Amino acid sequence: MARDNRLDAGPEEALPMLRWLRILVTALAAVMGLGMLVIAALLWLRLSQPPLPELPDHVALPPGARPAAVTFARDWLVVVTETGAVLLYDRQGRLRETVQP
Repeated sequence: MARDNRLDAGPEEALPMLRWLRILVTALAAVMGLGMLVIAALLWLRLSQPPLPELPDHVALPPGARPAAVTFARDWLVVVTETGAVLLYDRQGRLRETVQP
């Protein structure tokens, strides 16, 4: 069985390999740190936005209804109230359909 001569290398031959290893470990740590900063920045940007878009002024909700979710589409607007009712509005703000839970 052949022995690996690199294991028997003296201190003079081991130093370049150790320097290379130190450079690789330092580069890995720098890239990981930069990646963590990017992830933190992306989370901060995404989570600092308001959770729901503002309901347009021309949409009138039924009395006592509070929006829990709003979905904007090309031709219509869907509002889900806190009670679970689904209200479908057209672009002009007219109520088209109501679905009760």
